[in-house]
Amino acid sequence: MRDTQHEPGALLYDPATDKVGEYQDRSGPYAMLRPVGGGREWQADPAALRPATTEERLSAGVRAANRRARTDAPFMVGIGTPRPPVPAPDCDECDDLASRREHARATHDRSAETDANVLLRGHQRRDHRA
Repeated sequence: MRDTQHEPGALLYDPATDKVGEYQDRSGPYAMLRPVGGGREWQADPAALRPATTEERLSAGVRAANRRARTDAPFMVGIGTPRPPVPAPDCDECDDLASRREHARATHDRSAETDANVLLRGHQRRDHRA
């Protein structure tokens, strides 16, 4: 059952968690919200939600930008995390997986970015002996 009160993507304030989330859809009796900028969804009482104020929207956007800056910073590469795999030259599968990774990175979908890296490393181990 779709919530007719809220459109997907609307920024709503959840008083139970004191957070602003992006409305995704309904799941049974709950509204599903995702943190601004991506992350793990949470369930909220749809009756308690209200549109986020301008200040709340701005604050959530700044938190998301700060989170991205901490995780996307070039100086962080190689510190506690492996370097992303480099596609082999002239390999269509490597190029496809690298393209998927770049799209995920551009849309701040860390899960899909990690998946693409894992698939690219596995492909390189199998087919390129990297």
